[in-house]
Amino acid sequence: MKALLIGPENPHFLGHLRTLQALPEVTAITLVASDPNDAGLLEEARAAHPERIGALSLDLSEALRGEIDFVVACPRNDRAVEVIIQALRAGKPVLAEKPVGRSAAETAQIVEVARQAGLALGVCYQNRLHPAALAARTFVADGLLGELVAVEMRYFTTQLRFRDPKHWLFNKTLSGGGVLHWLGCHYLDLAPYVTGQAIVAASGRIATRSGEAVDVEDVAALSLTFANGAAGSLSCGYVLAQSGGGFYNQSGNDTHLAFIGRLGRVWWTPTKSPSTVNFESTHPDWAFAPRRTVTYELPESGAYGGIAGIEFVRRFIQGAPVATGEDALRVAKLLEMVY
Repeated sequence: MKALLIGPENPHFLGHLRTLQALPEVTAITLVASDPNDAGLLEEARAAHPERIGALSLDLSEALRGEIDFVVACPRNDRAVEVIIQALRAGKPVLAEKPVGRSAAETAQIVEVARQAGLALGVCYQNRLHPAALAARTFVADGLLGELVAVEMRYFTTQLRFRDPKHWLFNKTLSGGGVLHWLGCHYLDLAPYVTGQAIVAASGRIATRSGEAVDVEDVAALSLTFANGAAGSLSCGYVLAQSGGGFYNQSGNDTHLAFIGRLGRVWWTPTKSPSTVNFESTHPDWAFAPRRTVTYELPESGAYGGIAGIEFVRRFIQGAPVATGEDALRVAKLLEMVY
């Protein structure tokens, strides 16, 4: 299969490239800049990871006329509508970087074009396929959690001063939002996936407390209501002062997911590797061992989302996206409730 990867301005661009290069099904990759000024970024990407890169292009229309089987799109958020819709109208299924559009309206526009075209529109919520998340989902589905009562989520990471405050991610006009758009969205997607309960209401407080000249939220505290009445919370922020810089600094994360029900609970630290998941249940089936701990040690991988990310893209190109544009739209509507 031949892939087209758009958007070297995105911090995840090289991760997506390495994912495509890890898939034996992908025989050739065309890299495209959504802005002609980013030609140098394409050259840098090819120099760093040359495997199977067939061409570089500054003309998306021309690139889409080539022999392309699918598109991975991670343009700057303000370019997403134009870029993704252009790919869809060219008849190509698209796997889009989250949050897809800057707003629910933009995301809905893209989702509708994909629906009308009858094409797959996936969204990069790769955490759904991490073994820890799948184990928690199975635990809930098997009735071991019981009726969902509460959800607690946290995603704290390094301060903006370590992340280039002038980056487009921290410009509201270009990005659409701050830490909720970039990080909090993952957990707003994952919680319903694990529990089987949609989030039906969201509210909260957002603030800009980094001291940097940015106009997006860098800290947020959310209150969530699930379909069955369960209460949830999500706290996230660019707040850690002693964990170093960069977008891929594993030690620069303080994360937590906990799902609590009438019969038990499951909790773990999603960004920790190896990943250890803790289970408790008073269900009769677990009477002989009501507390269990399972550790998942995944092979090292430079792919975006690691080994799970590779399988995530594989399922998309097989025509069975794990997360869709409709999922992205649900998250976008929750973010707008908060904003």
